[in-house]
Amino acid sequence: MTASTTTRPAPRVAVLGREPALRLAATEYGRFGSLLGALAPGDWSRPTDCPAWDVRALAGHVLGMAQMVASTRSFIAQNVGTARAGGGIDALTALQVRSTARLSPVELVDRFAAVAPRAVRGRRRLAGVLGRFTLPEDQVVGGRTERWTFGYLFDVVLTRDTFMHRSDVCRAVGREPELTPEHDGAVVADVVTEWAARHGQPYRLRLTGPAGGEWSSGMAGAGREEIELDAVEFCRLLAGRGTATGLLAQEVPF
Repeated sequence: MTASTTTRPAPRVAVLGREPALRLAATEYGRFGSLLGALAPGDWSRPTDCPAWDVRALAGHVLGMAQMVASTRSFIAQNVGTARAGGGIDALTALQVRSTARLSPVELVDRFAAVAPRAVRGRRRLAGVLGRFTLPEDQVVGGRTERWTFGYLFDVVLTRDTFMHRSDVCRAVGREPELTPEHDGAVVADVVTEWAARHGQPYRLRLTGPAGGEWSSGMAGAGREEIELDAVEFCRLLAGRGTATGLLAQEVPF
């Protein structure tokens, strides 16, 4: 009898280079901070597409995540607290929301502005030390379990998380997000590259708006899905916001 073996897929790594990834991180933090600074007093209690969070709680999570990577001490402290609460992303984000809950909106805006540059430097440092290693916990994306490297988390996912929550806040308060091809277009293009690799099917994609572009794979005709929609809405669907069908049902981490 021959014993069967199962080979686990290799952990996911970043496609973006570190320097471009850090430039995107710095710009995204800056845009999120500017958005928070422009909110009216009544905006902070508005509900968001994250069911458990209003704008205030969502901003507390983003601040907490930036604080986590701003220093090795904060990184260790938040991960120890998360482990004591049972582990997992939900425990981590709940910890972040609780730890920032007593801050006033003005304090939250000021603390985010102060921590953002340190978060970028911290992500560079942590990725340099831990980037090639695999996270200790498996991740679930679209109902499937996978592994990530720390580099993928620090260089890619944390920027996408802030990008998506900036969109959440804009939708909640009825504000158009600041979008440019140079920044948001680069974030979206990286998402498209990963989305296409994950589903592996022929497609033609046209995304509209300042962050948009056109991509395709495979020959036109039967079996190639043709998709056209707004670039931010495309990302929102891939992040699980809204009801998606066809290839748009292929989730991508944010």
